Amino acid sequence: MGARGRLLLWLQLCVLTRAAYKIWVPNTDFDTATNWSRNRTPCAGAAVEFPADKMVSVLVREGHSVTNMLLPLDGEFILASGAGFSAADPSFHPDCSAGAPALFLDPDRFSWHDPHLWRSRDAAQGLFSVDAERVPCRHDDVVFPPDASFRVGLGAGATRVRSVWALGQKHTSNADLSAFLGSRAGRLHFHGPGALSVGPEACADPSGCVCGNSEVQPRICAALLRPLGGRCPPAACQDALRPAGQCCDLCGAIVSLAHGPAFDLERYRARLLRGFLTLPQYQGLRMAVSKVLRPARPRAATGPEADTEIQVVLAETGPGTGGAGRLARALLADLAEHGEALGVGSATVRESGAPVGGGSAAGLAGAVVGALLLALSAGALLLRRSGRLRCKTRDEAAPLGFHNPVFNAAGPAEPAPAPRADAGTTSQVYFINPLFAEAEA
Repeated sequence: MGARGRLLLWLQLCVLTRAAYKIWVPNTDFDTATNWSRNRTPCAGAAVEFPADKMVSVLVREGHSVTNMLLPLDGEFILASGAGFSAADPSFHPDCSAGAPALFLDPDRFSWHDPHLWRSRDAAQGLFSVDAERVPCRHDDVVFPPDASFRVGLGAGATRVRSVWALGQKHTSNADLSAFLGSRAGRLHFHGPGALSVGPEACADPSGCVCGNSEVQPRICAALLRPLGGRCPPAACQDALRPAGQCCDLCGAIVSLAHGPAFDLERYRARLLRGFLTLPQYQGLRMAVSKVLRPARPRAATGPEADTEIQVVLAETGPGTGGAGRLARALLADLAEHGEALGVGSATVRESGAPVGGGSAAGLAGAVVGALLLALSAGALLLRRSGRLRCKTRDEAAPLGFHNPVFNAAGPAEPAPAPRADAGTTSQVYFINPLFAEAEA
């Protein structure tokens, strides 16, 4: 079995074991147009120049006719079957040879921490990852495709992932990886002062694992925003939100779930995708679901789950229509009915404000009142079953949500205080789920 076959087999095993993996996108192939100064491969009879002071590995897939070639300081050319170079007479190609030479772009321009340069093979339509999780997380398997040449800048600091697949070999131990990185092949493909290591432990927690990229998020955001001059584009709404792990503000809603040990992240993500996001009324929304570190705030629960929460980001992709807020409230209603079975103890919602440049003050007030009425309607349905509904006053404004006392059995009988609402949130109601009223007694 060749390297490509072994890679495909390994990727299939990743799916079976629910392992997450990130695939490197760019390459340093000769026949890739974006690797050249004119955004096209050299024409027949062209002069070709590689950066004289760089190291690079270049895969050549086709035959090329050149008048002359300036080679890099150190490197290698990998010739595919039928590929090669031949000398050309400039007089036979006057249109090509008369211009400036074709320059191979700096192969060191690709950074490990650039979210643009990675993709996740298991991403479904409508789903996305917050910026910090677009770069390999500590439990991810990393894949560099064996049918392309590449070069990666590790930057500063330490980077740890579950495994690295490069040049047809999978590295799961630091001894093997260090030997590879120290070899000539390793130096041609990886550079920079950073340290890359592997830890073979997979994420075994059904509720998910925190990505672990919070310390390098400034580098991730710097790489992401470099094409924009280092600045975030303005959000298209008032009181925009910035989820954990995101570099810039966005318009939409954030649902934060307090989870118990029975919560299954993949099962819940699939539930949201199939049962909600595919519905016509929510078309145009994107959703990200992951476990993140919980912001410091009063909480009655104890145990490992007390330090983390599940973040559901609902992002508007077009002019604000309020679809994210409606979906957030639909998720709350679903959790009020099925939260115990799903392993969710409580939930809160934050929403962005009105679109910038559109909507009057009266319209915004109407939207707030409409959101409040929808939330109260959901609570009224539950009131028929238990006869109890608690609502914070406006002076005690808190995000929309519900609380499940089943997950605080070890704590006091009274529910934990509602988290304070962020400035600018349009949600004002905090619900206690009456379905579990008996557990409070």
